[in-house]
Amino acid sequence: MRSRIRNHLSRINQKRSVIQHWPSVLFIISFLLLFPSSTSSQEGKIGYVDSMRLRTEFKEFADAQAKFDQEVTAWQKEIDELGKVIDSLVADSAKYSLVLSEAKRKEKNDYLISRRLEYGQLTNDIFGPNGRAEKKNAELTKPILDKINLVLEKIATDENFIMIFDSVNGNIAYAKKNLDLTDLVLEELKKLE
Repeated sequence: MRSRIRNHLSRINQKRSVIQHWPSVLFIISFLLLFPSSTSSQEGKIGYVDSMRLRTEFKEFADAQAKFDQEVTAWQKEIDELGKVIDSLVADSAKYSLVLSEAKRKEKNDYLISRRLEYGQLTNDIFGPNGRAEKKNAELTKPILDKINLVLEKIATDENFIMIFDSVNGNIAYAKKNLDLTDLVLEELKKLE
């Protein structure tokens, strides 16, 4: 049962990862196609940030991640406990199947099926699309992402950047190290604390 949950979470993360990257890729392609001459003629810079470093070095992100991890641990415990109940029901069913009447076997089997459905529903309610985990993650990260976006806008305006990319999403084929704005973003975020 636990491996099914891990596989389910892995598939969700893979889908989410692909879906999250498409808007950025489409925006960049659209921007370059619609404004090819304006980007080359403007006096502006292009930079990038390492969002993984922002996640690990910006304290608010680390705190939000710790809260989220606590929630996930509690949810996983709830799912695991129901899984143990189901495992026990399966063992009892096999153990007593020969001594129970047909009606009692059917009753126990129906109960087992209902608990398995409950298990699947609980897993989906927590880790499925628009589940508790996704909603809690959005609730915890939205204020932080809003703050980071404000800082990125400020840096872009103050430092004359026309584009800033996120190196973690794989949207950069090549970039000079001096274009990495992560330290500057972290400094600005620390000023806001």
